Amino acid sequence: MKFLFLANRVPYPPYRGDKLKIYNLARRLAGRHELHLLTFAQTKEDLQYKAELEKIFTKVHFIYLPKWRSALNCLSALWSRLPLQVLYFRSAAMRRKVNEVLAADAFDAIHVQHLRMSPYLAGMHNVPRILDMPDAFSMYWERRKEAQKNPFLKIFETIEQRRVLKYEHVMAAYDMALVCSQEDLDYLVAQHDLHNINLLPNGVDLDTFKGGSHDYSHNHTLLFTGNMDYAPNVDAVGYFTEEILPLIRQKHPQVKFVIAGQRPVKKVQDLANDHIEVTGFVQDLAAVYNTASIVVAPLRFGAGTQNKVLEAMAKGVPVYVLR
Repeated sequence: MKFLFLANRVPYPPYRGDKLKIYNLARRLAGRHELHLLTFAQTKEDLQYKAELEKIFTKVHFIYLPKWRSALNCLSALWSRLPLQVLYFRSAAMRRKVNEVLAADAFDAIHVQHLRMSPYLAGMHNVPRILDMPDAFSMYWERRKEAQKNPFLKIFETIEQRRVLKYEHVMAAYDMALVCSQEDLDYLVAQHDLHNINLLPNGVDLDTFKGGSHDYSHNHTLLFTGNMDYAPNVDAVGYFTEEILPLIRQKHPQVKFVIAGQRPVKKVQDLANDHIEVTGFVQDLAAVYNTASIVVAPLRFGAGTQNKVLEAMAKGVPVYVLR
């Protein structure tokens, strides 16, 4: 069969989040199907990955959407009722390219990644379309605003949550919607009375994250992994270092906490000290898991499932989860 993937970000390098999921899904399908990719490139660096992606996709199309232009798009939120998540990825060039690609090739189905990309295929009914929601996005924003202490940010997050919840019904315009957990599925069905939602659980590349080689003899390294500019992750490591780690170190003063993940914001970088390491980007996460006594996932808000938990379990590393 012949599939088109419409993605909000270039799915390479496949280290975390959206990129990891779509890359591995496509990689598994590529041996039996013809795949095409149409995606936004947000940086000049993204453009250099075309050759890598062409190892999986027959055709790769980029639409360059720099972050400064996305920021300008978001200014229209002052008079629009669309969520910022959708406005950020609004592009006339992408609409033209979608029409051009569909005119040039006949596809058996189109895989649309994320609510953010849903406007581009919502009104098209001449080809089967799948909307892949990584989680119940409105539930994520609901939990995020509940955890927010800053009153001004709480107002913003309340507005965004309401907009996302209203816009989320766009799923009804698709032939099928996918989410990664039963909790998210049940929530979306209850909120929108939809009957086209199915479950596509997140998985782990067991060639990369192999079990059986973990060293259980040490007891001194706690590990957190994830994109460190992602709000739930930033909140999680801040909460853990302030509320939980001191209690652990009272009994085990030798314990070290490693925060491994790309793009750490200043709030995360400032946590670094003699017993807290902030690594930044790590190419070989599997090797980092091997150094951990326990993987911690003290997330206080979010939705979907956590790849960090699945990867640690695949490696056979004990996991502490707070929900």
